Amino acid sequence: MKKLMNHASTYVDEMLDGLVMANPSLVRDGAGGRVIRRAERIRQGKVGVVSGGGSGHLPLFTGYVGPGLLDACSIGNVFEGPNVDSCMDAIRLANGGQGVLCLYGNYGGDRMNFNMAGEFLADEGIETTTVLGTDDIASGSPEERDRRRGVAGIMYAYKAAGAKAEQGGSLQDVTTVAAKAVARTRTVGIALAPCQVPGAAQPTFTIADDEMEMGMGIHGEPGIWRNKMKPADAIADEMVERLLADRPDDAGHRVSLLVNSLGATPLEELFILYRRIAQQLDKAGITIVHPLVGRYTTSMEMAGASVSLCFTDPELEELLAAPASCPFWRVG
Repeated sequence: MKKLMNHASTYVDEMLDGLVMANPSLVRDGAGGRVIRRAERIRQGKVGVVSGGGSGHLPLFTGYVGPGLLDACSIGNVFEGPNVDSCMDAIRLANGGQGVLCLYGNYGGDRMNFNMAGEFLADEGIETTTVLGTDDIASGSPEERDRRRGVAGIMYAYKAAGAKAEQGGSLQDVTTVAAKAVARTRTVGIALAPCQVPGAAQPTFTIADDEMEMGMGIHGEPGIWRNKMKPADAIADEMVERLLADRPDDAGHRVSLLVNSLGATPLEELFILYRRIAQQLDKAGITIVHPLVGRYTTSMEMAGASVSLCFTDPELEELLAAPASCPFWRVG
């Protein structure tokens, strides 16, 4: 599999260099250079919001640093969580004296290192709270929702938490609204073709040219079923059916819909999916607000897409509409 790179060992650092050179609103920071933060220092008295995870998912993690979103982000190697030191650096750099929310996906390495970072920084007087993204319905039953993986839907929590922090919310306020966004978001994905980690001898998984897999994770984690490829409308129908069957108990009839490319799938095919999904939601009596279509969480050059529904309420709709900007997303 061909890649534009110089060497696998420099892939992430050269990518981060290019990211900040192309976007003056971002700065590389931290002892190891594995923190991306806003160029403008955090406002004192504002609650900080940080995230982190492995490289290979842009714009997820580092791409969402900006006003109304994240203050800083720690980043690891491709598909590897950030180390403890970079987690600590990100939290320190996001600290405006009112505490820091750590908001990241539910993966073992990320949990361990962010938890350790929070414990160490408590000795420095920095208060932290944690909310985990758990929106991937294919990774656990409704009874196991706390064990589910975090995928594209976490950006709803970024947006809600970032807006609440910009409005002057307390650490508890920001944490509560992030948890609500997570609790009200559901995602399911499909994979059509694999990606390959730089330097790896083989793709992350194999799949036949005429096959697809429903529910595969963004690192190639096993999904729900694998079978022959289906027409787009049939795929969209099943994704909607699964998402609505898993809707929160207190869900209303308004959702934000995100149709996300996993990397290689073009916008044209995302809009074919969006068309059918919007039709099916309309039949179910559900109104779409704040529709999103594009690359919001990728898995390098993996072909496929994910669909997220955020079941909104008045507070979430206000926060999703609040001004925000980062290199890959602008609101207002």
